Amino acid sequence: MHYDAVIIGSGFGGSCAAYALARAGLKTVVLERGRMTHRDEDDWDAGKILIESRYRSQSPVRVRQYGARQYTDFFPNEVVGGNSVFYGGASLRLRERDFESWPISYDALEKYYCEAEQLLGVHGESGVDEYEPYRSQEYPSAPIELAPPARRIQAAAREIGLRPFRIPLAINFTDESRPICIRCITCDGFPCRIEAKNDAATTVLRRAQELGAEVMAGTIADRLEESEGRVRAVHCVDRASRRKLELRSGLFVLSAGALHSPGILLRSKLGRFPGSRFIGRFLMRHCNSVVAGIFPFRTNPEKVFHKQLCFGEFYEDHRDRHGRATGVIQDIYTPPASAIRHFAPAGVKRLAAAAAPFMQNLLCIAEDEPRFENAVQLSGETDTFGMETVQVDHQYSDADYESRDVLVSQARRVLKAAGALMTRVHKIDSFSHAVGTVRCGDSPEESVLDADCRFHGVGNLYVLDGSSFPASGGVNPSLTIAANALRVAERLGAELSP
Repeated sequence: MHYDAVIIGSGFGGSCAAYALARAGLKTVVLERGRMTHRDEDDWDAGKILIESRYRSQSPVRVRQYGARQYTDFFPNEVVGGNSVFYGGASLRLRERDFESWPISYDALEKYYCEAEQLLGVHGESGVDEYEPYRSQEYPSAPIELAPPARRIQAAAREIGLRPFRIPLAINFTDESRPICIRCITCDGFPCRIEAKNDAATTVLRRAQELGAEVMAGTIADRLEESEGRVRAVHCVDRASRRKLELRSGLFVLSAGALHSPGILLRSKLGRFPGSRFIGRFLMRHCNSVVAGIFPFRTNPEKVFHKQLCFGEFYEDHRDRHGRATGVIQDIYTPPASAIRHFAPAGVKRLAAAAAPFMQNLLCIAEDEPRFENAVQLSGETDTFGMETVQVDHQYSDADYESRDVLVSQARRVLKAAGALMTRVHKIDSFSHAVGTVRCGDSPEESVLDADCRFHGVGNLYVLDGSSFPASGGVNPSLTIAANALRVAERLGAELSP
């Protein structure tokens, strides 16, 4: 079957590309290896989602991190909408100086940031973040009032001279034409059963489908077929039947994420092209940690939504020293006691679960260094579909930990000022913020992609997801992925529209 555009992956990059291309009149199809989310009671069940991993992949990613000698198997979630279905809605822009290592400036993305915020229905407030970049358009909606746990953090922070601001959130709090958020505590890590979280599947991708784009769920892309500097087809496997198929097109957009996009490129054997030696290299994921405070009282007895505050005044502290941002601190939920019990170390499981109602947490997001040795490569092993799987090697640098520790120290100050008796730091081992493995740049001597995220040497292949980032910045990557996909796909649509 032939399409004007084939998009591989349905996260923020793939969905926004599909929307822009379908809007331009191109016959567009989105391939997604995952299935549709159920949107039922089990999607808010910690046991089903966090422990049993209801949407886990059938194909492992082998991971070696934090100094481990051996690889362990990690099974990521796979659904239509990608990681956006499990994110917490935080929608921050990179700052102007974050683009110093990009082949484009903040100016090139600004209007697309505005468009992404409108499409995702972001609630935010301008003029309160010290390092907020300029904007040409206000947020579509204002923030909601602070919940009691957030007010506690805000008051404590102000007492010690800090200035938290409201996290811009892509959650539907006010639009009565759609389900409105009931302000529960199942955003981060969970699909939204009522579709009030504005993930890619319920917003941009749905609009793309209304414009004629097709979505082929359960279709796993294996490799691209290239000849004479152009991709001719993508070879796929149907997840349910194991039937092999191929789709042909004049335009291919790879948006499978920072772990699977390089895997597809490596299986496609594009090594003869300039810049190909960087495929899979420079993996970044932020140097993140959660600081948990233990309080002498129940911190959220009503179990209300409170992911509302962000601290950004430390953002530029390490710029001159390391050439990168320090990062931000955000309020975050406490996982359910059952999940804490399951994941806690042996010997403290019961104690950790009992402490859950007395916890309040802050998430530290530090920009990490792009290092060649942090890589996604092929593993040499095949999965149940006969495809070679990927393996991840990742270690943080001393500079990464230095930035993280600055944020951890400040988070501890806030929690203790709020009444915490003690704090504990938990490292993050997921790849929810993974970026950088198919980086864009000015030349093939330093990058896989050009400034418009086109593969060097292949005229009709674009990569529009977090893997195109040459630097991670110090904020959540989702809004930038969306804005960049809108930027590139709008131009492609104008060039190729019938």
